[in-house]
Amino acid sequence: MGISNTQYRDIMFQYDQTRMNNQRILDKRYETLFAEIPELEQIQHDIMDLSLTQARKELFQTEPDPKSEAEYSAEREALLSRKKALLLHHGYPEDYLQSIYTCPDCKDTGYQNNEPCHCLKNAEIKALYESSNLMDILNHENFDTFDDSYYDDTIVNENLSLTARQNIRKVKTVCLDYIKHFDDSYDNLIFYGSTGVGKTFLTHCIAKKLLDTSHTVLYLTSLQLFDILERNKFRHEDISTSNEQIAYMLQSDLLIIDDLGAELVNGFTSSQLYYFIEERHINHKSTIISTNLSFQELRDRYSERIFSRFIGFYHFFLIIGDDIRQKARLTAK
Repeated sequence: MGISNTQYRDIMFQYDQTRMNNQRILDKRYETLFAEIPELEQIQHDIMDLSLTQARKELFQTEPDPKSEAEYSAEREALLSRKKALLLHHGYPEDYLQSIYTCPDCKDTGYQNNEPCHCLKNAEIKALYESSNLMDILNHENFDTFDDSYYDDTIVNENLSLTARQNIRKVKTVCLDYIKHFDDSYDNLIFYGSTGVGKTFLTHCIAKKLLDTSHTVLYLTSLQLFDILERNKFRHEDISTSNEQIAYMLQSDLLIIDDLGAELVNGFTSSQLYYFIEERHINHKSTIISTNLSFQELRDRYSERIFSRFIGFYHFFLIIGDDIRQKARLTAK
């Protein structure tokens, strides 16, 4: 999906601002140095006059004149050399009056040879992070900080026939495979299990990997999701903003709904959850859900048609173990 049109316009506006700010800095430098070094101002005028004269010659020439071009180049180079010498003599770098670019590679346009510059790609990724609701937390919750030593490796779970550590390693492998094939395989995941066993952490790990490869990821708790939907349905202060917000929620490459089951279940939330599951499935837009509810509690809490979508569209992964957050706090002390 990539960034939205609004995000792209905002980024291009920042490029415009950068170019204008850099030009103001350069103009101020010229103003200061012209007052300090009068000869420098004369040289600058001579360079401009020489360039204009050459441009007029070329405009009326029927064919190139190598002699004229060589003379122009020699005169211009002599003036530029004198300009650099004056700057150095007065204690300034010889390139002090050259154009200023925050990104010299694209000259603050965002593009090199009609291809997006690395700075534009970074700006787009930053915009995706900002719109994901995960800007700060992914710095310390990602696969690089994933630590399975918090999971017990001595007790085998009867249902899984695995220890907690063996299970989380298996789920991690699933997550990495999910990321690897994200662009060529449509899948949805549900992580379920007790509070604090690392379900949300896993969604953050996946989110970071996908954001870093320029995918759109939106993270919302179930409370945030239904609050936004309720406000957009019953308060119509800004219809266009509401429509864009809903469209982004429906069309983002990955939607993460965290802590499903914390919301108040009623007719509105049930219908909206069904709508989001169905619409994103029809458009092959992946969704990851984490919940503290057990498999049976999901069945009991939601309607049969919602649960049938869970069964039909999602892969379930039970996360077991002790409360990781408590262990982490104890370890930090």
